[in-house]
Amino acid sequence: MAPHFCYHARHRRAAHKVRPLLRPVSLLRKAPTATMRPTLSSFIIVGVTTEGKTFRPSDWADRLCGVLSAFGSDNRMTYSPYVRPGCSLKGEKTVIVDARLHDIEPLAYNFLVHFARDNALRVDYVEPGESV
Repeated sequence: MAPHFCYHARHRRAAHKVRPLLRPVSLLRKAPTATMRPTLSSFIIVGVTTEGKTFRPSDWADRLCGVLSAFGSDNRMTYSPYVRPGCSLKGEKTVIVDARLHDIEPLAYNFLVHFARDNALRVDYVEPGESV
């Protein structure tokens, strides 16, 4: 006797293969210490895909930084000091992410890491001694 298959939505949902959670992608660099403990890096998301195409929409950097901004008492939007839009010397839109954001809000830091990875954007790392 052949097994009976039920196509009712409730049963399909239960039988649907559960997608595993995304593994956390971090921008870890090895610190030159005796224990070689990893440290987080500041980084710059550049509005160019790994294929060399310009990322669209053209105001993506302002939108992304706007998600992490706040409105002051004067009703003006203020970008976070840890995530701000910028522009490269070639005129490419960028988002500058300070590693200290991870100490304050790790979910926001991971969101930005995943945004860059999911959209295949170029990421330039900032060395610990350099300013962002």
